Amino acid sequence: MEDKKRTKRELTSAYKQKPEEGGVFLIRNTITGKVLLDATPNLAGQKNRFEFAKATKSCIHKKLEKDWKEYGTDAFEFEVLEELKQTESQTSGDFAEDIKTLKEIWEEKIEETGRY
Repeated sequence: MEDKKRTKRELTSAYKQKPEEGGVFLIRNTITGKVLLDATPNLAGQKNRFEFAKATKSCIHKKLEKDWKEYGTDAFEFEVLEELKQTESQTSGDFAEDIKTLKEIWEEKIEETGRY
């Protein structure tokens, strides 16, 4: 029993020490071409939330709600624009700042007229 507890603690510790993979992503309306640009410190989690929202037909973001209902969930796709891995020396706050800066760079690249 003690071995199971130790293994669980070790696995939990390893998970917590695993560097995050964040980045900038789009949710694209394939019918209208409009995009929602956003960033997250956890790309895998955000992609999972998007897939869950599609599977349950629940809108993932307030800005998309009207088109989500009008065109249906199949009209939307998730696209990663740029990934960023957290370094061992970065704090969560520093990593979040880097993600924010990366998003600002992408905001300049993507025309505002085609965004939600």
